[in-house]
Amino acid sequence: MDNYPIGVFASIGAGLGVRLEVVEELGIHSVQLCCPHKESRTQENATAFIEKLNQIGVKISVVFCDFKGESYETIQKTRETIGLVPPELREERKNEIREIAAFAKTLGCDRIGIHIGFIPHETDSDDYRDLVATLQELADDLKAQGQAFHLETGQETADGLLGFLTDVGRDNIFINFDPANMILYGSGEPIPALKKLGKYVRSCHCKDAKWSAEPGKTWGCEVPFGTGDVNARLFLETLREIGYVGPLTIEREIPAEPERQKAEISQAMTLINGLKTEIWG
Repeated sequence: MDNYPIGVFASIGAGLGVRLEVVEELGIHSVQLCCPHKESRTQENATAFIEKLNQIGVKISVVFCDFKGESYETIQKTRETIGLVPPELREERKNEIREIAAFAKTLGCDRIGIHIGFIPHETDSDDYRDLVATLQELADDLKAQGQAFHLETGQETADGLLGFLTDVGRDNIFINFDPANMILYGSGEPIPALKKLGKYVRSCHCKDAKWSAEPGKTWGCEVPFGTGDVNARLFLETLREIGYVGPLTIEREIPAEPERQKAEISQAMTLINGLKTEIWG
C-alpha cells in the first residue's frame, strides 16, 4: 500500500477546492474536503457524495471547516474573520463545528481540519483562556465520537503553536502542515517549523509560495508547487525524516481559472511522483 498517496483539496460543488469531476479525471484517490455550508449538509447530499466517492475509488482524509463571513482579502481581514479567534463569533462557530463533525462522521471521516485564526499572544488574557477552553471542549466532543482536530499552520509561529497545543493539552489535536502558509503569512521558515512540529503532523498540504517584501504585513504570493520558496524536495525529505505517513495533498486555490488550476495540479502530481521515487524508492 502506498503510504504517501497524492491527494487534492476538493469540494462538494462550487467553492474552495476542485470538483470531483477533476479529481476523477486526474486519477487522484485521496481528498481533503472543504465542508459545504449548512444548507447543503444534508443526509441526501452525504449519501449521494459517498456513492460518487465509492464509484471513483476516492477516500476523504480530512473534512475542513469553512465558515461564512471568513475573508482572506488581507492579513488584517484574516485576523478579524477567520476561525475561532474572533470572540463575537466563537460560540456560533463552536456549534457549527459540532455540526460539521457530525456531517464528517456521516461521510466516514474522523478528522476535522480548521484554520483556528490568529491566537492571542497575551497568554494570561481572558480571551486566550477562553480560546483554550473552547478547543478543550471541542476536542473532548470529537474524541467522544472517535474524531480528531487538525489545526492548519499559517497564522502562528511554530513556537506559538507548540505553546498553544501544550496549554490545550488534548491528545486528539494535531497539525495539518501547510508550508506555503508559513511564507504567505510571514510566520516562519517552513522546513525548521515542520521539524519542530513534527510529532503533531498528521496531514499536510503540498503548496508553495514566495515571500512578501513585508512578511507578516502583506501577503506573500502563492505559486505552483515546486516553483516557490518552500523547496519541494526538502519538504518531502523532511516529511520522511519526521516519520510522516499519510496523503500528500495538493492545494492550489485558483477557482476562477479552473483549467489553469487543473493543469497546475497535474504538474504538481508529476513533480511529487518523481520526488517520491527518488526519496522513497
